[in-house]
Amino acid sequence: MSATYPKKEKLKSKKLIDQLFTEGQSVSAFPLRLVYLSTPFEDNVIAKTGVSVSKKNFKTAVDRNHIKRLLREVYRLNKAEFFNNLTTQHAFMILYIGKEKPTFAQVETKMKALFGKFSAKVSKP
Repeated sequence: MSATYPKKEKLKSKKLIDQLFTEGQSVSAFPLRLVYLSTPFEDNVIAKTGVSVSKKNFKTAVDRNHIKRLLREVYRLNKAEFFNNLTTQHAFMILYIGKEKPTFAQVETKMKALFGKFSAKVSKP
């Protein structure tokens, strides 16, 4: 899996996002939460991912966009490590639920912990 984040891997479908939040499961590694759902796609991709930051915690769009940019970049750099052993297709939403602006290193360590918890939970029978 390459270290890119192309358009076909982005979670954009409103129907799928609604289904993700109603039927999906979640794991947390504060200040991140991952909501996931195993679902088939027509595209030939393993995962479709979206990121979200609460407007309640970060009033200015500049701060929200900065955090979303950090989340997407950490995801892009580490997704090969996360998904090489994944066989089924999943939809993911990564939520930032903290109240402080994070650094790149903080987001990276928490994202690795988050996907570690996800893979442990999914690999259980």
